[in-house]
Amino acid sequence: MHPRNPPTAPSRVLFYGVTGSGKSSAARAYAARTGLPEYSADDDIGWLPGWRQPSTEEQRELAARIAGQDQWVLDSAYGVWRDLVVPRPELIVGLDYPRWLSLFRLIRRSVRRVVAREEVCNGNRESFGRLFAPDSIIGWHFRSFSRKRRVMRELQSAPGTAEVLIFRHPRELDAWLRRLPQADTQADPKADPQAAK
Repeated sequence: MHPRNPPTAPSRVLFYGVTGSGKSSAARAYAARTGLPEYSADDDIGWLPGWRQPSTEEQRELAARIAGQDQWVLDSAYGVWRDLVVPRPELIVGLDYPRWLSLFRLIRRSVRRVVAREEVCNGNRESFGRLFAPDSIIGWHFRSFSRKRRVMRELQSAPGTAEVLIFRHPRELDAWLRRLPQADTQADPKADPQAAK
């Protein structure tokens, strides 16, 4: 499918892709461009401080609150609550980059976060120990790569699903983002501060 620029920027957009493809950065760029509220699957739904995860029921409740709003940009969809989110967007953006590119970006990002002690996933910090643990984000990249690519293709062909744009390289995404209508005013970080609490 050849990516095209919609007449007006959709107001509910889901970004999806393989681990390390840059979904969060792309979602932030879309939100900044359009003035829409942006939500993070990691920060707003999937993680608590101390590398603890909310229960499945809690995650589903948080995801449903976000998906039920009229305007949002969401940077991923975890499997345990994807069914609540996928029916709601007006547009799904898939980042289907080559494995070498997404893996390189993931390693570079992870090392930077460790060295700079950046906060991630709702106030947590990565470490070299976590980076090379069996359940690390790098290991998750390999375990989930094929499945996430398959999900993107299934979404694209599923009847009744929103339009799905698949980008194969960051250059394609960047060009599309530049063509989006520019918002007159900056968006609030969240349309409803209580939506993901």
